[in-house]
Order: sequence, then C-alpha cells, then structure tokens
Amino acid sequence: MSGELEIMESQVMWEPDSKRNTSMDQFRAAVAAAYGIRLANYSELYHWSVEHYPDFWAEFWNFSGIVFSRLYDEVIDPSKGIADVPEWFKGSRLNYAENLLKHKENDKIALYAAQEGKEEVLKVTFEELRKQVAVYAAAMRKMGVKTGDRVVGYLPNGIHAVEAMLATASIGAIWSATSPDFGINGVLDRFSQIQPKLIFSIEAVIYNGKKHNHLEKLQNVVKGLPDLKKVVVIPYVSSRELIDISKIPHSVFLEDFLAAGKGDQAPQLEFEQLPFSHPLFIMYSSGTTGAPKCMVHSAGGTLIQHLKEHILHGNMTSNDNIMYYTTTGWMMWNWLVSALAVGASVVLYDGSPLVPSPSVLWDLVDRLGITILGTGAKWLAVLEEKNLKPCETHNLQTLHTILSTGSPLKPQSYEYVYKHIKSSVLLGSISGGTDIVSCFMGQNMSIPVYKGEIQARNLGMAVEAWNDEGKPVWGESGELVCTRPMPCQPTHFWNDENGSKYRKAYFSKYPGVWAHGDYCKINPKTGGIVMLGRSDGTLNPSGVRFGSSEIYNIVEAFEEVSDSLCVPQYNKDGEERVILFLKMATDQKFSPDLVKRIREAIRAALSARHVPSLILETEGIPYTINGKKVEVAVKQIIAGKEVAQRGIFSNPESLDLYRNIPELQDY
Repeated sequence: MSGELEIMESQVMWEPDSKRNTSMDQFRAAVAAAYGIRLANYSELYHWSVEHYPDFWAEFWNFSGIVFSRLYDEVIDPSKGIADVPEWFKGSRLNYAENLLKHKENDKIALYAAQEGKEEVLKVTFEELRKQVAVYAAAMRKMGVKTGDRVVGYLPNGIHAVEAMLATASIGAIWSATSPDFGINGVLDRFSQIQPKLIFSIEAVIYNGKKHNHLEKLQNVVKGLPDLKKVVVIPYVSSRELIDISKIPHSVFLEDFLAAGKGDQAPQLEFEQLPFSHPLFIMYSSGTTGAPKCMVHSAGGTLIQHLKEHILHGNMTSNDNIMYYTTTGWMMWNWLVSALAVGASVVLYDGSPLVPSPSVLWDLVDRLGITILGTGAKWLAVLEEKNLKPCETHNLQTLHTILSTGSPLKPQSYEYVYKHIKSSVLLGSISGGTDIVSCFMGQNMSIPVYKGEIQARNLGMAVEAWNDEGKPVWGESGELVCTRPMPCQPTHFWNDENGSKYRKAYFSKYPGVWAHGDYCKINPKTGGIVMLGRSDGTLNPSGVRFGSSEIYNIVEAFEEVSDSLCVPQYNKDGEERVILFLKMATDQKFSPDLVKRIREAIRAALSARHVPSLILETEGIPYTINGKKVEVAVKQIIAGKEVAQRGIFSNPESLDLYRNIPELQDY
C-alpha cells in the first residue's frame, strides 16, 4: 500500500520549458521522420530505443557527429544477447582522443583548473590542449609506448591528468588512474594486476588546508610495479628544485620527459585508427570484498554512451561549462572529460569542496560561469546540515543543471536545492556505475523532475526492476537489471581468460540478464526511479526485502542525525535482524526519546517490519574514497570477519568502531 501512496503523491519540482527545442526533441523528430513513426513524447522514444536498439544506436551515431575513418559494417549482431558481450559497430575505425580534440575554435577554453587555496584558475584552450597532447604522445612513443600498453596516473584532478590520458588514447594505449588519496596497498591492488609501462604522479597535494607529501607513497608503489619503464614526476605543489626524486627508480621530471618528445620541431598529433571495441580505460570495482576487478572499457562504447548522455540527456552544447566534483579514480572523471567532445569547457577542481569555505564550488560557478555542476548526494546533505543558502549569497545566473550521484539523493535534498540553491535549475539525480562507466538513468531536459525520483531510464538502456523469481515488478522494490546489450558494458575483465569472473559478476543471478547489484523501484505513473541502495546491502528481516536507502531517507531527515548506517546481522540459524547506527549532528545527544521517534517514523512511513531491531550510536561511518557509504564492510566486521582492503576507505579507522559491540554479542 505504501508503494501506491508514494506513486499518487509524486510532487513536481521542475518542468521543461515548452517553447524550448532540446536536442532530445530534435532527435525524437529525426527518428520519427526516418522511420515514419509517431513518437509523441520521451516515453515513446525510450520504448522505441530499447525495442529497436540497433536502429537507435545507428541513428545516434549519425546524430552525434562521431569522427571516424571507416564506417561500420553492422551495428550489432541482433542474435546475440547481453551476456554474449556482442561486438558493436564492427568494421569501424576511430580514435577517442580525436573525438575529444576535434573542436576547431582554437581560442575556445577547453579546460579550467582550480586548486584548493589557490586564487589563480589555469586556462587551456583547445589549440593549446592539442599541442600539449601531441608532445606527451611523442614522448610516450619515444620511450616505446605502443597500442595496447598500459599507462597509469596516480594523479589529482588537474590538467596533467587530462593531457596524459588523451595522449595515451591517441596512441591506442590503455589509461588507468587512481587518486593521490589512495594508500599504497589500494594502488597496488589495482595497478599490479595490469602491469603498466609508464606512470605519471605528483610530489605532493594540498587537501583540507594541509600539504600531503606523496613521494614516499609513490616510491613504494613503484617498488611493487616491476614492469614500469618510466616514472614521470610532476612538480605540483613545490618547485622542481625542492623535490628529490633520486630514490625513485626510472624517475624523471615531466619537463625532461616531454623535452625528449619535442625534438627540433613541434610534433604532429597522430591518432591511431582503431576498432570501436579497442580498450580505452581500465576501471576497478571498489574491492570491498576482495581484490578489485579490472573492467576494460572500449573507446567506442565509452564515447558513444557519453555523447548520448551529454548531448541528448544533458542538452549540452559547446556553450556549456561543466564541472563535476570528482577525483581521477572515480568514473565521473572519465564521464566529465568526455564533455570535450561536445566542445564544452571542462572545469577541473582539486581539493576539498568545503575549504577554505563551504561556498568554494558556488564561488567557482559565479566566477567561471559554470552551467552544469555535478556533485555527490552527500555534499548536498552536508550543505543543508550547515544551513547554507547559496541563493542568498551567490548569483548562480549561468547554472541550469545540478547533477548528483554516488549515492541515492534523498527527497529532502530536492527540497533543499529548489528552496535554497536555485528554483529554476534542473536537479538531475543520475545513477549507473563504474561497471558501465556511465549511467542507466538520469537527467532529462524534456520531462519533469519529481521529488525523490531520478527522472527516467536513459535511451537504449533496457532497465527493469526484477523480483527473486526473475519477473519485472512496477512500483515495487526489485533488483536493477538490464535485459539487452549496451555498447558501454566492459568488453572483458583483465586477467579473466575464460570470462568466469565477468559472468559471475553480472550474470549469475539471472542467466542471460545483467544484474547490476543495485536495488530500485520504478514508478509506473511517472517513469521515474527511486534508488534503494546496493543489493548486497539489501535487508531481509522476516522475509521483507528492502534497501538501506529507504531507512536513510527517513532517519537523516531528523535534524539530530548527521549520518546513519543500516546493516543486517545474522545469528547461527541464519535469521536476520537489522541494526541502525546513528552518527549525531554537532551538539546533539543520542537519547531514548530520539530512538523512539525514529522507530515511529519508520513504522509510519514504511511498516512495522522495517523498524530496526537495534538503534545504536556511532562516532563514525566508513566511506570509500569516492564518497560511497560502505555497508558490506561493517556487515563483515559485526560477523567477526576481517576487512582486507582498508586502502579504499577515506576513513579506515572508522571500521574499528564496529568491532566487539557489546549489544551485538548475544544474537
């Protein structure tokens, strides 16, 4: 019953301008004309794109203006299912970097780069970027980097990372990155599996007002990567004279590395023409439960999927300035940089989003005329907790879209954004993952935003919510699945010769159907989606399955609570009970009265069976470096197991708070 009630009460927060002819509208008209069909609205276009996915992707290839040197022979073999990992756009030849650097307005800004605590914002035009990428690529070729080699970055979100990645892609080598906040083990767990030939890194970073030296970590990482031929060190915080790299084998400063590529005259930019399915990026699973899986993403699949999301779903043009608050190790960085292919300017920010003040990103919006600002749901919740009202302190005139991902966006965050940030902005909660280096669902300029819902499933993504019997459910919680092939699925996992890890990761739950590991609910009335957390964090006390996110939405609306964590605990008979941990807001006390009110709120909003067995206080909640709350690790700890992969946590010390909790010992 509660599901029906929610559906009836969907509240509109934003509506599209009926006079505006978006790229989505133009594409819908083009498809209708080409196929002689009537597509009255987004929903009809979506269903067509999923039913006729080879035609959809062929139409979008034309619409997007992809640069290629050879056209494809066939879009896809339609007899192959998603679990066959079919080859897309067979016979075509293209280069990802060429598509990002094709923008010919030379003096147009391609990149802005801002760093915590630095007044100056660096600017790089498209022409300068092309020249720099040519120099990087020439230096890489000179040292012997070839198509298929791995080049890695242990780098902050700045210009060097973009230049090194584009140079790698121009050669057809494979790029992989992790951010400087990853510990030695976290980096080696990832990079040692892919045997890189070249690494780029820095000597130090500034974060949260402090300088963090990086050379010792880098030295230990290099020790664990025996295949490295060169270590390129970029003076990032200090000048070169103050940096000693003598203890790091094969090391060279960036300037000297690039000088080797320059020679007597400026090198020409060459783009290797490669198959659509040629590997571009290696991304990693979070590794909370074992060694991270190495997902190989194709150049063509990544490009066409990102273009679809930017051009159609985001209505992005070369007039846009986009910033996503991300690190180089999160897939949102790869997604952000692809915006260059539309000719948009990309804003890179390295540092804390709360230092020197919680307004730092809003200051950049006004200063650089940012039109699309992306962030994590957690950051918006923190701003609300701090009672910030950017609409009163900032102009925000250029801003037309705010995007949020990383974790489900709470209904109260929608209210906060529209009341205290900007009432006319499109608030796009988007969701997908590293596994597809993109989104299953997200923002859409042509349909309304409803409170608490992601607007719609994205074109060409055959997404449904399924129950345990493998049947689609509407308006009820279920496992997020994808039933048809998509060009952005990994072509394979690295070091997974027979594909067994790949099949186990996505196709073991429902044969032949991609199970993503997320729990969601699709509203049949609006077409919107509510994300309910990871399905490995799904709770199932007394046979009622629900996502932890359903609890968070209620609990974190209490002003006394700053954060919460909801996990299952099992007894020796396999029975499950739900434990809710509360982290109190500043100057707030944990009390029996608060526990009682939270229990009542959960009972009223969900049901008596959703009420946690125990509600306890905690001092800290574990998050990954990419800002995701980690339930699985806490579930393991309260079951008496060890968590091996501590390097992936931004606050690993918080894990120790969950050991030997007296209240949990007698279950």
